[in-house]
Amino acid sequence: MKKITIFTILTLIILLAGCSSNSTNTQEKDEKIKVGIRNYELRTWEFLKEQAKKEGLEIEIVNFSSAYDPNEALINGDVDVNAFQHVAYLDSFNSKNNTNLVPIGTTIIAPIGLYSTKYKTIDEIPDGAQIAVPNDQSNWGRALLLLQEAKLLTVVDDFDGNGGADKIKDNPKKLEIVPVDSASTPRVMEDTAGSVINNGVAVEAGLSLKDALIHENKTAKPYINIIAAKKENLENKTFQKLVNIYQSEETEKFIEDTYKGNYIPTFITLDELSQYKETYSNK
Repeated sequence: MKKITIFTILTLIILLAGCSSNSTNTQEKDEKIKVGIRNYELRTWEFLKEQAKKEGLEIEIVNFSSAYDPNEALINGDVDVNAFQHVAYLDSFNSKNNTNLVPIGTTIIAPIGLYSTKYKTIDEIPDGAQIAVPNDQSNWGRALLLLQEAKLLTVVDDFDGNGGADKIKDNPKKLEIVPVDSASTPRVMEDTAGSVINNGVAVEAGLSLKDALIHENKTAKPYINIIAAKKENLENKTFQKLVNIYQSEETEKFIEDTYKGNYIPTFITLDELSQYKETYSNK
């Protein structure tokens, strides 16, 4: 009987150890994250996917076309986080849709630029010329700030970062600002004096930042790109693990080597990011 009892106990111990091992393995296998992106940063996320494997994190990349907003996918639960937008765009989206998506980490700044096939300098742009800008509110506003930096116009005193014809205070050259879909901004260059093009769209169109007549620098805090999640997941440990992998020295070097300055790794705290609207008041 003693032999049988000892054998039974040993068997139970082995079974329990196996269950514990399986539970651990299951827990590790369950550390997955589905990330919604746009095509222009696909190479970065393919690199991150390999880096994450070393940390026991499985990334599934969901690549959305311009026809579908990855924020909608995040709200609907089709992805866990997304990484395609700057913080000003996210705030604009939340305001319009009464949603509560939040940044959980910063990634890059992709400087927006003014490009032209007709002129080589800002000074050559004639009075009354047409300038195309992206037509969503946050990037329209971003374009106006860039044109202000180029001394082509001045925005209103209470500028809030959003675009619109009513956000222009002074327009000494009487420029005609033409809002178009952001994906179309490279195509309309032939029909306008210049076009303000988002960096990712410019890269896809074969344009380099050095081709721009003028572009933003890394102090453009409202336009730092972010990884976004639902507010209840702000402190999710798996999501924070993803942020840490993105903000590693290895990823920073990969971005610098791959995009040759078109994308600038920009890692700041969420507290610092939350103060981005001070940039508007300093204009």
